[in-house]
Amino acid sequence: MTPRKALQLRMYALFMFFFLPGLLMASWATRTPAIRDILSVSTAEMGIVLFGLSVGSMSGILCSAPLVKRFGTRTVIRTTMSCALVGMLILSIALWFSSAWIFAAGLAVFGGSFGAAEVAINVEGAAVEQEMKKTVLPMMHGFYSFGTLIGAGVGMALTAFGLPAMWHIALAALVGIAPIAIAIRAIPEGTGKNTTDGTQHNEKGVPFWRDMQLMLIGVVVLAMAFAEGSANDWLPLLMVDGHGFSAKSGALIYAGFTLGMTLGRFTGGWFIDRYSRVTVVRASALMGALGIALIIFVDVDWVAGVSVILWGLGASLGFPLTISAASDTGPDAPTRVSVVATTGYLAFLVGPPLLGFLGEHYGLRSAMLAVLALVLVAALVARAVAKPEPNVVMESNG
Repeated sequence: MTPRKALQLRMYALFMFFFLPGLLMASWATRTPAIRDILSVSTAEMGIVLFGLSVGSMSGILCSAPLVKRFGTRTVIRTTMSCALVGMLILSIALWFSSAWIFAAGLAVFGGSFGAAEVAINVEGAAVEQEMKKTVLPMMHGFYSFGTLIGAGVGMALTAFGLPAMWHIALAALVGIAPIAIAIRAIPEGTGKNTTDGTQHNEKGVPFWRDMQLMLIGVVVLAMAFAEGSANDWLPLLMVDGHGFSAKSGALIYAGFTLGMTLGRFTGGWFIDRYSRVTVVRASALMGALGIALIIFVDVDWVAGVSVILWGLGASLGFPLTISAASDTGPDAPTRVSVVATTGYLAFLVGPPLLGFLGEHYGLRSAMLAVLALVLVAALVARAVAKPEPNVVMESNG
Protein backbone atom coordinates (compact mmCIF):
# COMPACT_ATOMS: atom_id res chain seq x y z
CA MET A 1 0.00 0.00 0.00
CA THR A 2 1.36 3.44 -0.94
CA PRO A 3 1.95 6.02 1.83
CA ARG A 4 -0.68 8.29 0.27
CA LYS A 5 -3.28 5.51 0.28
CA ALA A 6 -2.42 4.64 3.88
CA LEU A 7 -2.82 8.30 4.86
CA GLN A 8 -6.23 8.44 3.19
CA LEU A 9 -7.39 5.29 4.98
CA ARG A 10 -6.09 6.75 8.23
CA MET A 11 -8.14 9.88 7.63
CA TYR A 12 -11.27 7.86 6.81
CA ALA A 13 -10.78 5.85 10.01
CA LEU A 14 -10.62 9.08 11.99
CA PHE A 15 -13.83 10.21 10.32
CA MET A 16 -15.45 7.09 11.81
CA PHE A 17 -13.89 7.64 15.22
CA PHE A 18 -15.31 11.17 15.27
CA PHE A 19 -18.69 10.07 13.87
CA LEU A 20 -19.37 7.31 16.39
CA PRO A 21 -19.12 9.42 19.59
CA GLY A 22 -21.54 11.92 18.09
CA LEU A 23 -23.99 9.17 17.20
CA LEU A 24 -23.82 7.67 20.69
CA MET A 25 -24.02 11.04 22.44
CA ALA A 26 -27.14 12.04 20.52
CA SER A 27 -28.70 8.62 21.12
CA TRP A 28 -29.20 9.41 24.79
CA ALA A 29 -29.22 13.24 24.61
CA THR A 30 -32.36 13.29 22.44
CA ARG A 31 -34.10 11.13 25.03
CA THR A 32 -33.33 13.35 28.04
CA PRO A 33 -37.00 14.34 28.61
CA ALA A 34 -37.98 10.65 28.73
CA ILE A 35 -34.88 9.79 30.78
CA ARG A 36 -35.76 12.47 33.34
CA ASP A 37 -39.26 11.04 33.65
CA ILE A 38 -38.07 7.42 33.92
CA LEU A 39 -35.55 8.37 36.62
CA SER A 40 -38.17 10.56 38.38
CA VAL A 41 -35.76 13.47 38.96
CA SER A 42 -36.20 17.25 38.93
CA THR A 43 -34.30 19.60 36.60
CA ALA A 44 -31.71 20.30 39.31
CA GLU A 45 -31.37 16.59 40.08
CA MET A 46 -30.97 15.87 36.36
CA GLY A 47 -28.05 18.29 36.40
CA ILE A 48 -26.44 16.21 39.16
CA VAL A 49 -27.00 13.02 37.14
CA LEU A 50 -25.34 14.66 34.12
CA PHE A 51 -22.46 15.59 36.42
CA GLY A 52 -21.42 11.93 36.10
CA LEU A 53 -20.63 12.58 32.45
CA SER A 54 -18.55 15.61 33.40
CA VAL A 55 -16.57 13.80 36.10
CA GLY A 56 -15.90 10.87 33.80
CA SER A 57 -14.87 13.10 30.91
CA MET A 58 -12.47 15.11 33.06
CA SER A 59 -10.92 11.94 34.52
CA GLY A 60 -10.42 10.50 31.04
CA ILE A 61 -8.88 13.73 29.76
CA LEU A 62 -6.44 13.93 32.69
CA CYS A 63 -5.27 10.34 32.07
CA SER A 64 -5.10 10.61 28.29
CA ALA A 65 -1.74 12.30 27.67
CA PRO A 66 0.26 9.80 29.79
CA LEU A 67 -1.64 6.93 28.19
CA VAL A 68 -0.91 8.18 24.66
CA LYS A 69 2.78 8.63 25.49
CA ARG A 70 2.97 5.14 27.01
CA PHE A 71 0.88 3.11 24.55
CA GLY A 72 0.35 5.28 21.45
CA THR A 73 -2.90 6.56 19.97
CA ARG A 74 -3.94 3.25 18.35
CA THR A 75 -4.09 1.27 21.60
CA VAL A 76 -5.76 4.10 23.50
CA ILE A 77 -8.42 4.64 20.83
CA ARG A 78 -9.26 0.94 20.55
CA THR A 79 -9.54 0.39 24.32
CA THR A 80 -11.42 3.55 25.25
CA MET A 81 -13.90 3.40 22.38
CA SER A 82 -14.77 -0.17 23.38
CA CYS A 83 -15.26 0.91 27.00
CA ALA A 84 -17.62 3.65 25.82
CA LEU A 85 -19.95 0.99 24.43
CA VAL A 86 -19.94 -0.66 27.84
CA GLY A 87 -20.95 2.68 29.32
CA MET A 88 -23.92 2.87 26.94
CA LEU A 89 -25.06 -0.58 28.04
CA ILE A 90 -24.89 0.56 31.67
CA LEU A 91 -27.17 3.49 30.77
CA SER A 92 -29.67 1.05 29.32
CA ILE A 93 -29.54 -1.11 32.45
CA ALA A 94 -30.02 2.00 34.62
CA LEU A 95 -33.24 2.83 32.78
CA TRP A 96 -34.42 -0.78 33.23
CA PHE A 97 -34.05 -0.34 37.01
CA SER A 98 -35.09 3.36 36.96
CA SER A 99 -31.91 4.14 38.92
CA ALA A 100 -30.48 7.66 38.72
CA TRP A 101 -27.27 6.53 40.45
CA ILE A 102 -26.60 3.71 37.99
CA PHE A 103 -27.34 6.12 35.13
CA ALA A 104 -24.83 8.63 36.55
CA ALA A 105 -22.27 5.81 36.85
CA GLY A 106 -22.92 4.80 33.24
CA LEU A 107 -22.40 8.39 32.16
CA ALA A 108 -19.10 8.41 34.10
CA VAL A 109 -17.89 5.30 32.23
CA PHE A 110 -19.13 6.70 28.92
CA GLY A 111 -17.60 10.14 29.55
CA GLY A 112 -14.31 8.77 30.88
CA SER A 113 -13.89 6.55 27.86
CA PHE A 114 -14.57 9.28 25.34
CA GLY A 115 -12.58 11.80 27.38
CA ALA A 116 -9.51 9.58 27.09
CA ALA A 117 -10.25 8.82 23.44
CA GLU A 118 -10.73 12.54 22.72
CA VAL A 119 -7.07 13.47 23.14
CA ALA A 120 -5.80 10.36 21.34
CA ILE A 121 -8.09 10.96 18.35
CA ASN A 122 -7.18 14.64 18.17
CA VAL A 123 -3.45 13.93 18.45
CA GLU A 124 -3.84 11.44 15.60
CA GLY A 125 -5.89 13.99 13.65
CA ALA A 126 -3.33 16.75 14.20
CA ALA A 127 -0.60 14.40 12.93
CA VAL A 128 -2.64 13.66 9.79
CA GLU A 129 -3.28 17.37 9.30
CA GLN A 130 0.44 18.14 9.47
CA GLU A 131 1.28 15.34 7.01
CA MET A 132 -1.41 16.50 4.57
CA LYS A 133 -0.36 20.16 5.00
CA LYS A 134 -3.97 21.37 4.94
CA THR A 135 -6.71 22.11 7.45
CA VAL A 136 -8.67 18.89 8.01
CA LEU A 137 -9.37 18.79 11.77
CA PRO A 138 -12.58 20.83 11.45
CA MET A 139 -13.87 18.34 8.87
CA MET A 140 -12.97 15.47 11.21
CA HIS A 141 -14.93 17.18 13.97
CA GLY A 142 -17.64 17.68 11.38
CA PHE A 143 -18.12 13.93 11.37
CA TYR A 144 -18.77 14.12 15.11
CA SER A 145 -21.50 16.65 14.39
CA PHE A 146 -22.74 14.53 11.49
CA GLY A 147 -22.97 11.65 13.94
CA THR A 148 -25.03 13.76 16.33
CA LEU A 149 -27.24 14.82 13.41
CA ILE A 150 -27.89 11.21 12.41
CA GLY A 151 -28.35 10.25 16.05
CA ALA A 152 -30.80 13.10 16.61
CA GLY A 153 -32.77 12.09 13.51
CA VAL A 154 -32.92 8.48 14.64
CA GLY A 155 -33.82 9.60 18.15
CA MET A 156 -36.66 11.75 16.84
CA ALA A 157 -37.99 8.87 14.74
CA LEU A 158 -37.76 6.33 17.55
CA THR A 159 -39.41 8.78 19.96
CA ALA A 160 -42.28 9.17 17.49
CA PHE A 161 -42.57 5.38 17.12
CA GLY A 162 -42.65 5.01 20.89
CA LEU A 163 -39.55 2.82 21.29
CA PRO A 164 -38.49 2.95 24.97
CA ALA A 165 -35.29 4.90 25.62
CA MET A 166 -33.73 1.83 27.25
CA TRP A 167 -33.86 -0.22 24.03
CA HIS A 168 -32.83 2.75 21.89
CA ILE A 169 -29.63 3.24 23.91
CA ALA A 170 -28.81 -0.50 23.98
CA LEU A 171 -29.25 -0.70 20.19
CA ALA A 172 -26.91 2.26 19.68
CA ALA A 173 -24.22 0.48 21.73
CA LEU A 174 -24.48 -2.68 19.64
CA VAL A 175 -24.29 -0.70 16.38
CA GLY A 176 -20.89 0.69 17.43
CA ILE A 177 -19.06 -2.65 17.69
CA ALA A 178 -18.31 -3.32 14.01
CA PRO A 179 -17.13 0.22 13.05
CA ILE A 180 -14.55 0.22 15.87
CA ALA A 181 -13.21 -3.21 14.90
CA ILE A 182 -12.86 -2.22 11.23
CA ALA A 183 -11.58 1.38 11.50
CA ILE A 184 -8.84 0.69 14.06
CA ARG A 185 -6.92 -1.33 11.45
CA ALA A 186 -6.06 1.87 9.54
CA ILE A 187 -4.50 3.62 12.57
CA PRO A 188 -0.72 3.04 12.67
CA GLU A 189 1.21 2.08 15.77
CA GLY A 190 3.35 4.62 17.55
CA THR A 191 1.72 8.03 17.02
CA GLY A 192 2.28 10.11 20.15
CA LYS A 193 4.25 7.30 21.82
CA ASN A 194 7.36 8.16 23.86
CA THR A 195 6.89 11.87 23.24
CA THR A 196 9.19 14.09 25.27
CA ASP A 197 7.58 14.67 28.63
CA GLY A 198 6.52 18.32 28.68
CA THR A 199 3.82 18.02 31.30
CA GLN A 200 5.39 20.63 33.51
CA HIS A 201 7.33 22.86 31.13
CA ASN A 202 7.33 23.89 27.50
CA GLU A 203 10.33 24.27 25.22
CA LYS A 204 11.30 27.59 26.83
CA GLY A 205 11.35 26.09 30.33
CA VAL A 206 8.18 28.00 31.24
CA PRO A 207 5.46 26.10 33.15
CA PHE A 208 2.39 25.52 31.00
CA TRP A 209 0.21 27.54 33.34
CA ARG A 210 2.49 30.56 32.63
CA ASP A 211 2.36 30.08 28.85
CA MET A 212 -0.05 32.92 28.19
CA GLN A 213 -0.96 31.92 24.62
CA LEU A 214 -1.79 28.37 25.69
CA MET A 215 -3.89 29.63 28.61
CA LEU A 216 -5.83 32.04 26.38
CA ILE A 217 -6.42 29.21 23.91
CA GLY A 218 -7.83 27.39 26.92
CA VAL A 219 -10.20 30.31 27.59
CA VAL A 220 -11.50 30.10 24.03
CA VAL A 221 -12.09 26.36 24.21
CA LEU A 222 -13.66 26.72 27.65
CA ALA A 223 -16.23 29.15 26.29
CA MET A 224 -16.93 27.31 23.05
CA ALA A 225 -17.11 23.90 24.74
CA PHE A 226 -19.54 25.40 27.26
CA ALA A 227 -21.70 26.61 24.36
CA GLU A 228 -21.56 23.20 22.65
CA GLY A 229 -21.98 21.15 25.82
CA SER A 230 -24.90 23.20 27.16
CA ALA A 231 -26.80 22.49 23.94
CA ASN A 232 -25.96 18.77 24.05
CA ASP A 233 -27.05 18.51 27.69
CA TRP A 234 -29.98 20.89 27.88
CA LEU A 235 -31.31 21.94 24.48
CA PRO A 236 -34.21 19.44 24.25
CA LEU A 237 -35.30 20.33 27.79
CA LEU A 238 -34.77 24.03 27.08
CA MET A 239 -37.18 23.81 24.16
CA VAL A 240 -39.71 21.74 26.13
CA ASP A 241 -39.62 23.65 29.42
CA GLY A 242 -38.47 27.09 28.23
CA HIS A 243 -40.45 27.44 24.99
CA GLY A 244 -43.29 24.96 25.46
CA PHE A 245 -42.43 22.60 22.61
CA SER A 246 -43.39 18.93 22.68
CA ALA A 247 -40.71 16.29 23.29
CA LYS A 248 -40.82 15.40 19.59
CA SER A 249 -40.37 19.03 18.55
CA GLY A 250 -37.56 19.42 21.09
CA ALA A 251 -35.70 16.54 19.45
CA LEU A 252 -36.29 18.13 16.02
CA ILE A 253 -34.87 21.47 17.17
CA TYR A 254 -31.87 19.68 18.67
CA ALA A 255 -31.36 18.22 15.19
CA GLY A 256 -31.27 21.82 13.91
CA PHE A 257 -28.44 22.58 16.31
CA THR A 258 -26.48 19.54 15.13
CA LEU A 259 -27.13 20.57 11.53
CA GLY A 260 -25.52 23.95 12.26
CA MET A 261 -22.56 22.22 13.93
CA THR A 262 -22.15 19.87 10.97
CA LEU A 263 -22.30 22.62 8.33
CA GLY A 264 -19.84 24.77 10.27
CA ARG A 265 -17.29 22.01 10.61
CA PHE A 266 -17.51 20.68 7.07
CA THR A 267 -17.09 24.16 5.56
CA GLY A 268 -14.80 25.59 8.25
CA GLY A 269 -11.53 24.40 6.72
CA TRP A 270 -12.11 26.49 3.59
CA PHE A 271 -12.79 29.64 5.63
CA ILE A 272 -9.79 29.03 7.91
CA ASP A 273 -7.36 28.60 5.01
CA ARG A 274 -8.83 31.66 3.30
CA TYR A 275 -9.21 34.09 6.20
CA SER A 276 -7.24 32.84 9.29
CA ARG A 277 -8.08 31.16 12.55
CA VAL A 278 -8.52 34.43 14.43
CA THR A 279 -11.11 35.84 12.04
CA VAL A 280 -13.05 32.59 11.96
CA VAL A 281 -13.05 32.12 15.75
CA ARG A 282 -14.19 35.70 16.35
CA ALA A 283 -16.94 35.50 13.72
CA SER A 284 -18.08 32.12 15.04
CA ALA A 285 -18.27 33.37 18.63
CA LEU A 286 -20.34 36.39 17.63
CA MET A 287 -22.67 34.23 15.52
CA GLY A 288 -23.13 31.81 18.40
CA ALA A 289 -23.79 34.69 20.81
CA LEU A 290 -26.49 36.01 18.49
CA GLY A 291 -28.22 32.63 18.34
CA ILE A 292 -28.12 32.15 22.12
CA ALA A 293 -29.37 35.70 22.73
CA LEU A 294 -32.33 35.19 20.40
CA ILE A 295 -33.30 32.01 22.25
CA ILE A 296 -33.08 33.80 25.60
CA PHE A 297 -34.89 37.02 24.74
CA VAL A 298 -37.25 36.22 21.84
CA ASP A 299 -40.36 34.17 22.59
CA VAL A 300 -41.30 33.22 19.02
CA ASP A 301 -41.35 29.58 18.00
CA TRP A 302 -39.83 29.92 14.53
CA VAL A 303 -37.13 32.28 15.82
CA ALA A 304 -36.14 29.67 18.42
CA GLY A 305 -35.83 27.08 15.65
CA VAL A 306 -33.64 29.33 13.48
CA SER A 307 -31.55 30.48 16.44
CA VAL A 308 -30.32 26.99 17.26
CA ILE A 309 -28.77 26.77 13.80
CA LEU A 310 -26.83 29.99 14.51
CA TRP A 311 -25.89 28.55 17.90
CA GLY A 312 -24.60 25.39 16.21
CA LEU A 313 -22.68 27.29 13.52
CA GLY A 314 -21.11 29.52 16.18
CA ALA A 315 -19.99 26.67 18.43
CA SER A 316 -18.86 24.38 15.61
CA LEU A 317 -15.23 25.43 15.12
CA GLY A 318 -14.19 26.29 18.66
CA PHE A 319 -12.88 22.86 19.66
CA PRO A 320 -11.08 21.81 16.44
CA LEU A 321 -9.45 25.22 16.00
CA THR A 322 -8.14 25.33 19.55
CA ILE A 323 -6.80 21.77 19.24
CA SER A 324 -4.93 22.77 16.07
CA ALA A 325 -3.66 25.93 17.76
CA ALA A 326 -2.47 23.99 20.82
CA SER A 327 -0.69 21.31 18.80
CA ASP A 328 1.42 23.75 16.76
CA THR A 329 2.46 26.17 19.53
CA GLY A 330 5.38 23.92 20.45
CA PRO A 331 6.62 20.34 20.94
CA ASP A 332 4.92 17.56 22.90
CA ALA A 333 1.56 17.73 21.13
CA PRO A 334 -0.14 15.13 23.41
CA THR A 335 0.45 17.24 26.51
CA ARG A 336 -0.49 20.52 24.80
CA VAL A 337 -3.68 19.02 23.40
CA SER A 338 -4.40 17.53 26.82
CA VAL A 339 -3.93 20.89 28.58
CA VAL A 340 -6.32 22.65 26.23
CA ALA A 341 -8.82 19.78 26.15
CA THR A 342 -8.78 19.63 29.95
CA THR A 343 -9.55 23.34 30.10
CA GLY A 344 -12.39 22.81 27.65
CA TYR A 345 -13.75 19.92 29.67
CA LEU A 346 -14.01 22.19 32.70
CA ALA A 347 -17.06 23.51 30.86
CA PHE A 348 -18.52 20.01 30.77
CA LEU A 349 -17.61 19.53 34.44
CA VAL A 350 -19.15 22.77 35.73
CA GLY A 351 -21.83 23.23 33.08
CA PRO A 352 -24.50 20.59 33.85
CA PRO A 353 -24.87 21.26 37.60
CA LEU A 354 -24.49 25.03 37.16
CA LEU A 355 -27.13 25.28 34.46
CA GLY A 356 -29.33 22.81 36.33
CA PHE A 357 -29.13 24.95 39.48
CA LEU A 358 -29.79 28.18 37.59
CA GLY A 359 -32.54 26.55 35.57
CA GLU A 360 -34.29 25.30 38.70
CA HIS A 361 -34.35 28.81 40.23
CA TYR A 362 -34.58 31.13 37.24
CA GLY A 363 -35.63 28.94 34.30
CA LEU A 364 -33.41 27.38 31.66
CA ARG A 365 -33.71 30.36 29.30
CA SER A 366 -32.30 32.73 31.90
CA ALA A 367 -29.62 30.19 32.82
CA MET A 368 -28.28 30.44 29.27
CA LEU A 369 -27.08 34.00 30.05
CA ALA A 370 -23.97 32.36 31.56
CA VAL A 371 -23.29 30.66 28.22
CA LEU A 372 -23.83 33.92 26.33
CA ALA A 373 -21.33 35.78 28.54
CA LEU A 374 -18.59 33.18 28.03
CA VAL A 375 -19.03 33.12 24.26
CA LEU A 376 -18.59 36.91 24.15
CA VAL A 377 -15.37 36.51 26.15
CA ALA A 378 -14.12 34.04 23.51
CA ALA A 379 -14.67 36.67 20.82
CA LEU A 380 -12.53 39.11 22.82
CA VAL A 381 -9.53 36.77 23.22
CA ALA A 382 -9.72 35.11 19.80
CA ARG A 383 -6.28 36.48 18.90
CA ALA A 384 -4.73 33.68 20.99
CA VAL A 385 -5.42 31.03 18.31
CA ALA A 386 -3.25 32.76 15.70
CA LYS A 387 -0.63 30.59 14.00
CA PRO A 388 2.90 31.29 15.29
CA GLU A 389 5.07 33.44 13.06
CA PRO A 390 7.91 31.54 11.32
CA ASN A 391 10.61 33.70 12.93
CA VAL A 392 9.13 33.08 16.39
CA VAL A 393 9.17 29.34 15.79
CA MET A 394 12.81 29.52 14.61
CA GLU A 395 13.79 31.47 17.72
CA SER A 396 12.08 28.98 20.03
CA ASN A 397 13.85 26.10 18.29
CA GLY A 398 17.19 27.80 18.08
